[in-house]
Amino acid sequence: MWSLCRDCDTVVEAALTSCTTCGSERLFLHKELDRLAIAHIDCDAFFAAIEKRDNPDLRDKPVIVGGGKRGVVATCCYIARLHGVRSAMPMFKALKACPDAVVVRPSRDAYSTASRQIRSKLEALTPLVQMISIDEGYLDLTGTEKINGAIPAAALSRVAREIEEEIGITISIGLSENKFLAKTASELDKPRGFAAISSGEAKALLAPRPIGFLHGVGPAFARKLERAGFKTVGDVQRLEVRDLIGRYGETGLWLHQRANGIDNRPVHTTSERKSVSAERTFETDISDPAILEDKLWLVCEETATRAKKHGIEGTTITLKLKTKQFRSLTRSVTLPTGTQLAQTLFRSVRPLLERETRNGQEYRLIGVGLSHLQEARGDERDLIDPRVEKRAKAERASDLAREKFGRMSVMTGREIRAKS
Repeated sequence: MWSLCRDCDTVVEAALTSCTTCGSERLFLHKELDRLAIAHIDCDAFFAAIEKRDNPDLRDKPVIVGGGKRGVVATCCYIARLHGVRSAMPMFKALKACPDAVVVRPSRDAYSTASRQIRSKLEALTPLVQMISIDEGYLDLTGTEKINGAIPAAALSRVAREIEEEIGITISIGLSENKFLAKTASELDKPRGFAAISSGEAKALLAPRPIGFLHGVGPAFARKLERAGFKTVGDVQRLEVRDLIGRYGETGLWLHQRANGIDNRPVHTTSERKSVSAERTFETDISDPAILEDKLWLVCEETATRAKKHGIEGTTITLKLKTKQFRSLTRSVTLPTGTQLAQTLFRSVRPLLERETRNGQEYRLIGVGLSHLQEARGDERDLIDPRVEKRAKAERASDLAREKFGRMSVMTGREIRAKS
């Protein structure tokens, strides 16, 4: 067993109850602490923490960061969370749950400045820092002991104190052997937390958790799994991987891996892509709904191709139109789980386009965007409608043919019309 003092970073190979150097009882114990090197850091209630830092009068009050009464909660402090307030909650519901809350508008410049300062601190530990949002990121500290003069756990403990003292907010840290388990660990002990999960203990730790506990299993997919009898992560662990693949296709393999704590994704330093999109500007304005549908198919195909190239999928699909008067409008739909398929994009936004073409409006541009991205997990069966798997297989086969024989080797009738 290893003990880490979170007040002075002393590391001892023994199970201590107080630090042998400073006497602190703020210790973290783990039997494999000396070898875990993949970390996830998450700023605690980041926006609200910055607001409280910059306005001490808010320190002991419930704080909600967001818009007006018709807006939604961007984030809230932990005091407000005790009253049931949550991110993305409609503001009127949040204020009903916590009438005494102080609502503040987002201070985006302050958030960006603090985020850059935090990133600089993390990059001083390792060049392998992957920020996935303004307030969280992954680190790979493998082989950094000599540079930092400490094992990864102690180096992270030190930087957490520096961020708290110099930037004025707290962070929670998860440490493991892969990104999924590091992310999971960081959520176990918040705020100002430190937790670790080794691969050897992952299955036992995950087994009793509800299926929705797995990062990447959204509410809709969780309900679907529960209806199929998978109420806990352990229920998934007990099923053979081939059976999961048989039920859910490639998503079944992903589910098996996450339920067993397996994640082979590296920590990479390229910036996270927020969306993929494609748009077309017409040579002449178009009002004909049928022609606009054909143009819609083209941008759906282009967007899908880019998503597949980057190995990502998204849950929010956005239709973009620009009128002949150069007025832009956007309409969005959110799916229960991610997709990268052109057919799914098209079928999801076509009803949105139909509503915007009923009045004979002329448009000079059409576009489709895919956001709320994540690593592609494969095609989930029966997600959109009973025939989605068949269409997905056909589209994948077309992709392979085009890759081998060229783009023009496989074209739909709609695509031929749109390009004519």
